[in-house]
Amino acid sequence: MRIAVPTEIKNNEYRVAITPAGAHDLIAAGHEVIVQSGAGEGSSIPDAAYSDVGVTIAPDADEVWGAADLVLKVKEPIESEYRHFRSDLLLFTYLHLAADKQLTTALLDSGMTALAYETVELPDRSLPLLAPMSEVAGRLSAIVGANTLLKPAGGPGLLVPGVPGTHPANITVIGGGVAGTNAAHVALGLGARVTVLDTNLSRLRDIDALYGGRIETVASNAVEIERSVIGADLVIGSVLVPGARAPKLVTNDLVARMRKGSVLVDIAIDQGGCFEDSHPTTHAEPTFPVHGSVFYCVANMPGAVPHTSTYALTNATLPYIRSVATHGWKAAAMRDAALAKGLNVHGGAIANQGVAEAHGLHLTPVETLLT
Repeated sequence: MRIAVPTEIKNNEYRVAITPAGAHDLIAAGHEVIVQSGAGEGSSIPDAAYSDVGVTIAPDADEVWGAADLVLKVKEPIESEYRHFRSDLLLFTYLHLAADKQLTTALLDSGMTALAYETVELPDRSLPLLAPMSEVAGRLSAIVGANTLLKPAGGPGLLVPGVPGTHPANITVIGGGVAGTNAAHVALGLGARVTVLDTNLSRLRDIDALYGGRIETVASNAVEIERSVIGADLVIGSVLVPGARAPKLVTNDLVARMRKGSVLVDIAIDQGGCFEDSHPTTHAEPTFPVHGSVFYCVANMPGAVPHTSTYALTNATLPYIRSVATHGWKAAAMRDAALAKGLNVHGGAIANQGVAEAHGLHLTPVETLLT
């Protein structure tokens, strides 16, 4: 199979979809790997590192997309890339289609096949290809939140750990999944008072046991969210419903009642965001004000640490890429139910329930498309 990796062109996106070691693995298995010149530069991976392991370096995006059987990306294609879509093309990347009607329509109209990293799901309901970026985004959320609390960044001028004789910051994390747990981990390490809310009591017990009670765990409901958010200096939203739009858990009215300068970081922004007034921002302009508070809603947070993110992503995706390249996407999906759940679009049909519901489109079961 000809596997092609274009340069990411989303604002301040420096990750690349595969490392030289990952490319070497695929080439050793008999596949051809084509990487656009400069695709790895943002992750501190020069073209030479790819060519040394047998990768073909292509000069531009047209050649990369045109030569591909399988395109590997990190972020969803943006509008200028839609012209590369064709019916015999397979795309494997983060898609987040429930929050992107335009991209969904473009994929459907093209007739191509699209697998989404974020909806590959194991029997235990864990998301192996989303997990590494959730870990990165979760840890980053506490760091960027702490920075945004500084006065020059628009915050109230609060130092998260405080100093002797002063109060540390109160940080509320909504959602105790992979991203939320990592956010709480770093927030606690920074010296904050940390509260985690989740509807899963088993998950809260795990967090309580892991941190010896140093993190307050609260069963999530509207009353507890209100109490925790109003008393917080920093709120981190990390709610996820795989494939579907994120629920809006923090209302505009609730934000209006928070302390002036409080900060809200929405990790769920790729899926539409879990704060009512959230809208995607970029690393170039990451924040915007809402009722005296500051929202940070960057849709590709891990892109700020591309070296770490690229290697973490390839570690997770490579076994699935290898299976798809070796067996073809359909046979690979029939062999692996987790991969089958990654199928979002094929031949003009929607195969993911969350995406279909988000846009009011007809759902075609994955099993129908596989047979």
